[in-house]
Amino acid sequence: MYKPKPIDTSKVELPRELMALTEKIAENVHENWSAGRIAEGWTYGEKRDDSKKTTPCLVPYSELSEEEKEYDRNTAMQTLKLIVKLGYKIEKEG
Repeated sequence: MYKPKPIDTSKVELPRELMALTEKIAENVHENWSAGRIAEGWTYGEKRDDSKKTTPCLVPYSELSEEEKEYDRNTAMQTLKLIVKLGYKIEKEG
């Protein structure tokens, strides 16, 4: 049986300047997800229906519910924390 073993990032604290980056990554995660769904033939629908390939999440990130945005933010946050945990530095040029 598969047992996920994610790297523990619970003690990683991100620098303040990376917090703004989290939102940009979250938005991009949604954009990539949306592009993939559209390429697979999914369209907007008021309810998710796998057989009809409709989902209410095929909207711009700004129109998502806070619950949906939080899913994308968590993905972004965990990715940034993992990068830091693995010893990499993220610096903005300029």
